[in-house]
Amino acid sequence: MSLPKTMKALVAYDKDDYKLVTDFPVPECGPDDVIIKTEGCGICAGDLKCAHGAAMFWGDDVQPRWVEPPFIPGHEFCGKIVEVGENIKDFKIGDRVTADQIVPCGECKFCKSGRYWMCQPHATFGFQKGNNGGMAEYVRYPKTAVISKVPEDMPLEQALLIEPYGCSKHAVDRAQIGNEDVVVISGAGTLGLGMITYARMKNPAKLIVLDMQDNRLEKAKEFGADLVFNPGKVNVQEEILKLTDGYGCDIYIEATGHPSSVQQGLDAVRKLGTFVEFSVFGEPATVDWSIIGDRKELDIRGSHLSPYCYPFVIENIHNGNLKTNGVVSKVYDLDDWEEAFDMATGKDGDLKVAFRF
Repeated sequence: MSLPKTMKALVAYDKDDYKLVTDFPVPECGPDDVIIKTEGCGICAGDLKCAHGAAMFWGDDVQPRWVEPPFIPGHEFCGKIVEVGENIKDFKIGDRVTADQIVPCGECKFCKSGRYWMCQPHATFGFQKGNNGGMAEYVRYPKTAVISKVPEDMPLEQALLIEPYGCSKHAVDRAQIGNEDVVVISGAGTLGLGMITYARMKNPAKLIVLDMQDNRLEKAKEFGADLVFNPGKVNVQEEILKLTDGYGCDIYIEATGHPSSVQQGLDAVRKLGTFVEFSVFGEPATVDWSIIGDRKELDIRGSHLSPYCYPFVIENIHNGNLKTNGVVSKVYDLDDWEEAFDMATGKDGDLKVAFRF
């Protein structure tokens, strides 16, 4: 089957300058490449923050520009292989696949030591023109892409959660939850829900979830939270202290991307506790660092991407151990991308908004 020469794609030319085009060149398949026909693509909070010009993507006086326009957004996507390069042995036309967001170089010290998710050049799908993302009819997976097969009978609404749930798993693994720990997860959006359903499998002593939207807190309980609190309605720190004999939680995982959640967590976690920062922030979070060292001697851990997580996530979404019901709440055609991006802000209570091709 010969592929068309052009395709429909959402293209980012600059911050606040995204356009739907119908004549974008279909990617060419090199000898080590795989071309997929996109089945669907989720919209990530990072996609929204990039579209709105967040400095971590476009740069400012402190950090360099990371994106390379013009590029096609989207890293939460899957599809079926329609063309394979002559050197490809592990995949064939017709395979249903997805890939890690990172496109590792394979040459830097991080890649050579197995820590590919921190690859120094740090190419990723959906932010650089050399690795266009899934908001297009076709996508090229290059030689070093970390590709995983997706079960044929997995509904698209589940398959689109593989990438975010992979990130959720890595964040929870960074927390090293034990069964005597009181764990607080701040944020019950898509990533937070992925953390909740996976953290439940760790059987912590108590799993507490915080969110400003009550409908998300209801979903958090459905996915395994023992207790839920709305910081807009109750004093979260007081409630957590009451539940822990005045000590505070053992682990706090920040998954909101809002600076107030950082301070909330530093206040709520006990001395010698663990704070895991996952989120992408649209603005700087400023705190008094003395609470980390002099007052509490905390372990502060970051969490980035989803290394080695896809096999577990795919298997456990497929067998139902990881809950997914209702997380993908709206699905759009790419023609309606502006409305989809608007809904993906969660302003109407949506969790994951996605495109179907």
